[in-house]
Amino acid sequence: MLRLLHLLLLLLLLPPPGTPEPPGLAALSPGAYPQAPDLLYADGLRAYAAGAWASAVALLREALRSQAELGRMRRDCGVRCTAEPGAALPAAPLDVPGPDSRPRLAPGAWEPLLLRAALRRAECLSHCAVRRLGPGGAARLRVGSALRDAFRRREPYNYLQRAYYQLKKLDLAAAAAHTFFIANPKHLQMREDMAKYRRMSGIRLQSFRDLETPPHWAAYDLGLELLGRQEAGLALPRLEEALQESLAQMESCRAGCEGPEEQQRDEEEEEGTGNQGGLYEAIAGHWIRVLQCRQRCVGDTATRPGRSFPVPDFLPNQLRRLHEAHAQVGNLSQAMENVLSVLLFYPEDETAKEALNQYQAQLGEPRPGLGPREDIRQYVLRSLGEKRQLYYAMEHLGTSFKDPDPWTPTAFIPETLREKLREDQEQRPWDQEPPQPKPLTDWKDVLLLEGVTLTQDARQLNGSERAVLDGLLTPAECGVLLQLAKDAAEAGARSGYRGRRSPHTPHEHFDGLTVLKAAQLARAGAVGTQGAKLLLEVSERVRTLTQAYFSPERPLHLSFTHLVCRSAIEGEQEQRMDLSHPVHADNCILDPDTGECWREPPAYTYRDYSGLLYLNDDFQGGDLFFTEPNALTVRAQVRPRCGRLVAFSSGGENPHGVWAVTRGRRCALALWHTWASEHKEQEWTEAKELLQEPEEKEDEEEEKEMPSRDPSPEPPSHRLRRVQDKSEKLPRVREEL
Repeated sequence: MLRLLHLLLLLLLLPPPGTPEPPGLAALSPGAYPQAPDLLYADGLRAYAAGAWASAVALLREALRSQAELGRMRRDCGVRCTAEPGAALPAAPLDVPGPDSRPRLAPGAWEPLLLRAALRRAECLSHCAVRRLGPGGAARLRVGSALRDAFRRREPYNYLQRAYYQLKKLDLAAAAAHTFFIANPKHLQMREDMAKYRRMSGIRLQSFRDLETPPHWAAYDLGLELLGRQEAGLALPRLEEALQESLAQMESCRAGCEGPEEQQRDEEEEEGTGNQGGLYEAIAGHWIRVLQCRQRCVGDTATRPGRSFPVPDFLPNQLRRLHEAHAQVGNLSQAMENVLSVLLFYPEDETAKEALNQYQAQLGEPRPGLGPREDIRQYVLRSLGEKRQLYYAMEHLGTSFKDPDPWTPTAFIPETLREKLREDQEQRPWDQEPPQPKPLTDWKDVLLLEGVTLTQDARQLNGSERAVLDGLLTPAECGVLLQLAKDAAEAGARSGYRGRRSPHTPHEHFDGLTVLKAAQLARAGAVGTQGAKLLLEVSERVRTLTQAYFSPERPLHLSFTHLVCRSAIEGEQEQRMDLSHPVHADNCILDPDTGECWREPPAYTYRDYSGLLYLNDDFQGGDLFFTEPNALTVRAQVRPRCGRLVAFSSGGENPHGVWAVTRGRRCALALWHTWASEHKEQEWTEAKELLQEPEEKEDEEEEKEMPSRDPSPEPPSHRLRRVQDKSEKLPRVREEL
């Protein structure tokens, strides 16, 4: 009920139909307390899946606003509480730890001061969070690492652009698409969507704007552009803005390091800092995690959206451009301030020292009060203080730390660590021993099926984790399943496909049948019960074999089973250039241009292994083929035949497609397996229960006639043989191929 009221409230916040929408993704309810971002995001995805586009937009926008407000609260409250009377931390105990450190206070005197200040700071932060976020404060809006990663990748904008498109708000759809694409430039589907938006006449060029570009990057890029046009006077305000916004962005990131979410994430990621016994060990472990997070903010701020690595020496390079631009317009004092700031990072930088001497000579008289920028001086001192503590913990507590800065003085690194760090930096990839392949358990030892032979392994198929196995079905079983597919198609069962044309090509018909639909049709008498039962038994047979071959130590579950037939449409095959099924991967979105595969929605990311069990070969075309990640270079090709299984891992290492079916009808059982039990195919269980009901009645009648029958369960093959005997069919016989 509360969830429903929450949804109705957000719907009331939507503008009336026909009214102009505010630019960008402005807050829907200014001044209101933000709601939990994770609940809003989850509700937004549910609304999106249900096709409730207006509700999805409202919920996703509110999730973005709440997440942003949570970050602003941490930054603002942190600044405010730092200056709160009584909350300032004592100076003496915060001397950088080291062998020669000596507290200036009497022994034990700093501890009450430190704890009292920490309590006052905690009280201030708690009250500030309640004022900004409402009752419950930050604890009410705690989010997990998965949601933070989704927002960092800007995934809400992927859904927003599609929802806006459905609502005919094309300008906002283009803006949301552009925002997502900036952070995900290799996303193949979004690249295609962007091309479509650019071809639409109703979308203005100004619509392609990044709604989440950090201010420092916008100012930085504009400043560089103006410098490139030799307009130093116009570039200076933008470059100064970029520097200030970079420092502000870093402060915001650092404030987030003190939140409970960051602590939880780092406890999972960092080794050697958690699970410590005792008060002081726990305090030290938490403090180290906070410092590690703060140091990572340097790289986060210097990384452009959509890039994997930060811009090297981001702050020193900004200072270099500032002093050069000031010198070009004659601001020599400001030029000296900035070049002196560069020397704080690199005291031996010859270029900076030459520029400093040049500026001093041009000024003509000494300026005793002239020094480096105060904001940069404070930044360097604070960073070095944190690095010294982290290296101390690394040496004495066994923690880890990856220094993000190349300018850290060697003197700050303990001698015992310098050699190891140097070796880590200089180590080449070929110096490492390649991981030894895990010995494959002999799948024949655990396989209960008889007559199955391995025809081609991964080496013969020029790839990894792929195999072709023959003999999983007899010709009689293939005939039963082919008849099931034919009867189901005549009964109008196409598993959700509204038209008879294939979803992949206009030159073929496509019929699909799920295990549950087959069971329902069998109960209704539209198809034979024998075929529906065989479909279930064969899918379990394939799962058993796939697990035994690829994953003997980790159970696999069926996630989806689909009996599919592709039929060539007569008269439409001449000069045909398309495929029956384009090249793709089964659990990620393949980007042929880069060779990458994005394991994210709308791909079925939970799929781990795939299987294709063929039922016939009396057709032309329709061969399965594997390619390189570029989707062009064919590495292997497999011809379908009755009882042949092609099994492979579902990731980007196995791009595959199907050549056009140019004559006849090609039928196969497509199966996908998962390690995640929560994605286990529920329809399979429902179908089994549905088909067992009449069978149980028959068993009861038989038991009345045969009271001495052994009650132990039968293997699936025996049960199938008994069913076939009842229907006066030939018993199942395995063939050696």
